[in-house]
Amino acid sequence: MKISKIEVWPVDMKLAVPYTIAYDTVEQVTNVFLRVETNTGLVGFGCAAPDLPVTGETPETVIAALEQVITPILLNSDPLRRTRLLDRIKQALPNQPSARAAADIALHDILGKLANLSLWQLLGGCRVRIKTSVTIGIMSLDETIERARDFVQQGFHAIKVKGGRNVSEDIDRVLKVREVVGPHVELRFDANQGYTVANATEFVAKTRSAKLEIFEQPTPKNEPDLMGRVVTEVPIPVMADESLMSLRDAFRIARRGMADMVNVKLMKVGGIDEALQINAVARAAGLEVMIGCMDEVALSIAAGLHYALARANVMYADLDGHLDLIDDPTDGAVILKDGYLYPTQSPGIGFDLK
Repeated sequence: MKISKIEVWPVDMKLAVPYTIAYDTVEQVTNVFLRVETNTGLVGFGCAAPDLPVTGETPETVIAALEQVITPILLNSDPLRRTRLLDRIKQALPNQPSARAAADIALHDILGKLANLSLWQLLGGCRVRIKTSVTIGIMSLDETIERARDFVQQGFHAIKVKGGRNVSEDIDRVLKVREVVGPHVELRFDANQGYTVANATEFVAKTRSAKLEIFEQPTPKNEPDLMGRVVTEVPIPVMADESLMSLRDAFRIARRGMADMVNVKLMKVGGIDEALQINAVARAAGLEVMIGCMDEVALSIAAGLHYALARANVMYADLDGHLDLIDDPTDGAVILKDGYLYPTQSPGIGFDLK
């Protein structure tokens, strides 16, 4: 089998509900699609969701990487030699993780279709579904309450609240959300690097009654030891997100005790293969794993879902990046029911673009 044709194209999408986090406000996004066709007729699809503050990429740099670097590597190659191809791509594009992720996802899609198996089964088949959280961005207290009520009515069992700009306001919002949603909905909080160590300890102390499940990336990633200090000073699990961009980061976080958990996003780390290696490091170190996402279409959300369903150590999911995208061309690539995500029954990633 040989790869005979490759297509690359961007898709611009607005968000139904724009959101704000500690360092940005997002109203629309661009995802870049990759179609990899073989001489046997099998076609694999991938997608990149670049995010300049996180992945260091723009849609333009991703398109250039896919067309000028990844396409020459993949054309006329055997797609089943995935490790060799992805190693070559990583050497050529060490700082373009979402572009690498698009190629990785497409090659995994081909593998699953050739085997006639859904990818989660092919990779390990640990579970058939996973609960996902849904995110409330930084907004007023009244808007936060309204969003929380709406999400519970939709059937979600886990809510992530974003903050990091004002610790006092964050405390009020978290406490009020707990009051509104009741004791049985899981609450997570993400400071997106916005806190000092003192902010973090104050926040946790004053939200103790809210029984937060996870405290995500409280401090800046460029000061890695600060998060380790938070780990030692607060009684709830601290999760590394922006601090985890590679397998080497996973090893460093585990060795230095910088976090209790890690948030793996395919677009940050470069795809499923790299995510599986990071999960192995995390498991060896006793760190639980969350599968997270960027603002990305259902196709790449599905890729993250397959990874999560395949591994026992991936205990948490935050796969909601597709829910507010208007005119997602891959709508239907994952199934959301009562707050849980399920894969489709189709082989590979489970969705073909027309």
